[in-house]
Amino acid sequence: MGLGKTLMTLAVLLLRGSEGPALIVTPTSVRGNWFDEALRFAPGLRLLRAEALTAAELDALTPFDVLVTSYTLMAQRVEQLERVRFATLVLDEAQTIKNAATQRARAACRLVADARVALTGTPVENHLGDLYGIMSFLNPGLFGDAKHFETRFAKPIQRDQDDKARRQLRTLIAPFVLRRRKSEVLRELPARTEITLRVEPEADERAFTEALRRDALSRLQANGQGAPRAMSTVSILSEITRLRRAACHPQLVDASANVGAAKLECLTELVQELKQGGHRALIFSQFVDFLALVRARLEAHGISYQYLDGSSAESARRKAVNAFQGGSGDVFLISLKAGGFGLNLTAADYVIHLDPWWNPAVEAQASDRAHRLGQQRPVTIYRLVNAASIEERVLALHERKRALADEILSDAAEVTRLDPKALLALLEG
Repeated sequence: MGLGKTLMTLAVLLLRGSEGPALIVTPTSVRGNWFDEALRFAPGLRLLRAEALTAAELDALTPFDVLVTSYTLMAQRVEQLERVRFATLVLDEAQTIKNAATQRARAACRLVADARVALTGTPVENHLGDLYGIMSFLNPGLFGDAKHFETRFAKPIQRDQDDKARRQLRTLIAPFVLRRRKSEVLRELPARTEITLRVEPEADERAFTEALRRDALSRLQANGQGAPRAMSTVSILSEITRLRRAACHPQLVDASANVGAAKLECLTELVQELKQGGHRALIFSQFVDFLALVRARLEAHGISYQYLDGSSAESARRKAVNAFQGGSGDVFLISLKAGGFGLNLTAADYVIHLDPWWNPAVEAQASDRAHRLGQQRPVTIYRLVNAASIEERVLALHERKRALADEILSDAAEVTRLDPKALLALLEG
C-alpha cells in the first residue's frame, strides 16, 4: 500500500543475511523493483535471478545471496528449490497464494526456510478463505485443514456473525501480523481526496443499458426457474460482467452499437482539464479493450500517454514506468490486474478508476500507486460510475465489503460473502 513494506523487508534480509541465502517470490511484473530497491538501500545483498542459475549454482548459494523468482518459475522449479534451505523466504504480493489448493500455493508450502514472511496490502480480498491460504504458508497447521477452518471460523463469522469465533480468530493470528496503516504515517503522506463522479448517459445509452439488463435477468430466470439458488453463479457473474462492460462503453458488448458513450466523453473532458491545470493522472480499468478505446480517444485529442497491461513484457513495463516518472506522458493507462500493485508512480497526483471493482481494497491498492511514500502533492482519486447501470449497485456493494479485512485484522463489525441471491440482486433494478 506504499507504506514501505519492501524497505522493511530488505532490512530484515540484511539482518538475517549472515544466517544463509534468502528467496523472494514475487509477481513477474514487479520483480525489477526488488533489484532497484536493493541496489539503492541494501547494496550488501547480492540479488540473483533464479532462471539464470543451474541446479548446482542453487546448491552453492551463500550468506547474503538473495534469489529472486516469480510465482510461475517457483512452481516450475519447486523440486530444485525445495532442496535448498533458505534462511528467509519472502512472498511478495502474497495474496497470489490466497487459494491454498492452487499449484502455486502448494509449491510455496513445499519450500524450506527458517523464517517466512508474507507481504500484502490485501490479505483478505474476498472472503476469509484468502487469509487461510496465506496463514497456512506462514504457519502450517495453525488452522488445521481447510475444512476445519471453514467449520470453526469462516462459516460462523461470515454467515452467523459469531462474535466468539471472530475474537478467537483475531487472537490466533495477532502475534503473526505486523500491520502498518496509513493513519499511522499520516504526517508523512499528503492529503488524499476521493470523488465519485456519477456520469449521466443520454437517453439512447440509458435505453440500451436497460434492455441489456432485462434480457440478462430473463435468461437467468428462465434457466433457474426463478429460484436464485438454482441459478449458476458462473452464469450470473457472466451476465453481470457483460452489463459492467456495457456501462463502460456500449461497443464492448455490441461492436455495431450506435449509441452514446457518456463515460468516455466524461473522461476526455476530465483529462483535458487536468492537463490544462498541469496535473498528471493514472487511469485504471480492468477491461483492456476499453483501454484501447481510451487510447484512440487520447490520440485523437493530442494527449500523450504511457500504457501497461498484462501482456506487457517486464522490460517494457519498467521502460514505461521510468518514462512516466521522468515526465513523459500526460496520463498512464493501466489495466487493474497488471498495475494494481508493485508500482511507484508518484509523478501522478490524480487517479481515475474507469470501472468499480468488486472489492474496494483492490481499488485502494491501485490508487496507492500514486498515494504512497515519496508523493509530495495532494492526491485526488476519481471513480467514474455510470448512473444508469449496474455500477451503481456494485458501488453500494463496496460499503458491505469494506469491513472485510478490518473484521479480523482489527475490530470491525461485519464480514460478507456473495452468494447467488446477493449477485442476482445486482441485476434487479
